[in-house]
Amino acid sequence: MSEIIYVYSAHSAYAYLGSAELMRIAAAHNAKIIHRPILLSPVVEHQGSQPFADRTQAHVDYFFGREIERWAEYRNVPIINHRPTYHDADYSLASGMILTLGESGPAVDDLVHRLLEAHWRDDIDLSDRDALADVATAAGHDARALLIKAGSSAVQSRLKANNDWAVSQSVFGSPTYIVDGDPFYGQDHLGLVERALQTPFAPSTWRNPPVG
Repeated sequence: MSEIIYVYSAHSAYAYLGSAELMRIAAAHNAKIIHRPILLSPVVEHQGSQPFADRTQAHVDYFFGREIERWAEYRNVPIINHRPTYHDADYSLASGMILTLGESGPAVDDLVHRLLEAHWRDDIDLSDRDALADVATAAGHDARALLIKAGSSAVQSRLKANNDWAVSQSVFGSPTYIVDGDPFYGQDHLGLVERALQTPFAPSTWRNPPVG
């Protein structure tokens, strides 16, 4: 069985926009999705990219505006018409819920989509325990037990390990999909992910000179 290593943050707009399509691709090609939730800002900043707080207003307006609207329409994905109210809230507990369910399987696939959808369609606060409990209950889980495990030091340590692993793999954004070691950044590359599951791309021979 082929595997798609799925690296993303639980509050990522573009992970949400590509979520249903990723599930479709995996099912169509009998591929297992391996979930690697991360906390995005530490990973992005470690790679030297600018945090959104330091980017130009024009860039932020484009990223959190027209581009999201177009992809939502293209993929027929319901979405709010503004940056989520609590987008800057801590989402480590939501990430821990994902990790508690494991790295693969229908239950984790379903919960991940529900969390992304709840943030980008319903504008929920991913740090709000009651809101997270509602998502977990709707997915058929024992919300109290899931949240206790999600916040444990053992699970949060795994989240930190995912961050460290993502940095070691040169991940610089969410979502990133890795097929047989070949990374694809952005949900707009899901067509290439699907092609890679059928016919792997030739190994890269591209070489760039050092920057600076």
